[in-house]
Amino acid sequence: MGSDLTIDPPMPALVQGRTIAPASNDARHNLSVRNWRSLDNHLDIAAWDALARDNAEPNPFYESWNLLPALEEFDPDGRVKIWTMQCDGRLVALLPIRQEMGYYNYPLPHLRNWTHGNCFFGAPLVAPGYEKLFWARVFGQADLQAGASFFLHLAQMPATGPLQIALASVLAGDGQDRPAATVMREERAALVSLASPETYFMQTLTTKKRKELRRQQRRLEEEGTLEVERHADAEGLEQWTVDFLALEKRGWKGKSGSALACDKRTARLFTRALKGAALRGRLERLALTIDGKPIAMLANFITLPGAFSYKTTFDEDYARFSPGVLLQRENLELLARDDIAWADSCAASDHPMIDRFWRERRAIAYHSIGIGGRIRRAVFKALARKETGRPVGGLS
Repeated sequence: MGSDLTIDPPMPALVQGRTIAPASNDARHNLSVRNWRSLDNHLDIAAWDALARDNAEPNPFYESWNLLPALEEFDPDGRVKIWTMQCDGRLVALLPIRQEMGYYNYPLPHLRNWTHGNCFFGAPLVAPGYEKLFWARVFGQADLQAGASFFLHLAQMPATGPLQIALASVLAGDGQDRPAATVMREERAALVSLASPETYFMQTLTTKKRKELRRQQRRLEEEGTLEVERHADAEGLEQWTVDFLALEKRGWKGKSGSALACDKRTARLFTRALKGAALRGRLERLALTIDGKPIAMLANFITLPGAFSYKTTFDEDYARFSPGVLLQRENLELLARDDIAWADSCAASDHPMIDRFWRERRAIAYHSIGIGGRIRRAVFKALARKETGRPVGGLS
């Protein structure tokens, strides 16, 4: 399906049987800026979940079951605000925004979409057909709430697809000389193929590597009963989560202090996010076990028509058998699902393992956009030129 993950723009709303999105000058659909705690109730979460099931760009990290626990752990003072937009009483867009006083070690106040160390995507949740209206409202609200901020920074955004197309279109037709720049672009491994799992495996790895993996699997089978466990519900989830956290902490991440269990906040977030996803049918768990003992584990968030490979770990005592790679082979079963068109690895660029296994790439962009009045925008243009080394000429 190509070397870049591209989500086709949705059909016009009328074709889909939805109400056509209102014009950008429709005053009935202004953004609301809300304290995130005010959304932690049954009615708002139900509306939030409905938006998550039908949106232009799936993002499990901004769904209720993931974002609210993250905010509870990492934003106890409530500095993050949730920008929402409704249409005829229906929630059609949601984005967490926070004012930051520093920009990548520089003392530059700015507004930005809120992320954290275990949030790997920053796209807002927007109902199909409302992308342009949403961005227009975001820029208007950012102008009003600029305060000391020099610009709006959008991190970990999709570099292709309907949100990016709408963003570029609104900026091009803004009529306010609004400067914008893509300050960074990276690619990470993705799975986008019509091939069967076995065909993909054969095409991706060399004959030598496939032979080596089969040898390692045979040797691993000599250690005990080797099984692959796969779950798509909440049965046994509590113990599975405990096992994952313990297994990860025993390895190099534990020694470096970066394992989830090294911080009570990230451990709690992981536990709550997996439970919330499972209860909504948005979690798939895999484990490779020897005599019932997990030696490699993996969690996917299922956000149709895509999936996000969230976390994986393995027992380093079995490193010579490559259990993590063997489990990734099992994870290729995502290709056999008719309802999944793509999977995002959530991995760093040039990851030494997954980059060899998943051949396709997803482009991720970081954009900065001028806000406020003319002088503030002129200052931003100078800052953006210094950062990028080129004149500010819009998104790339």
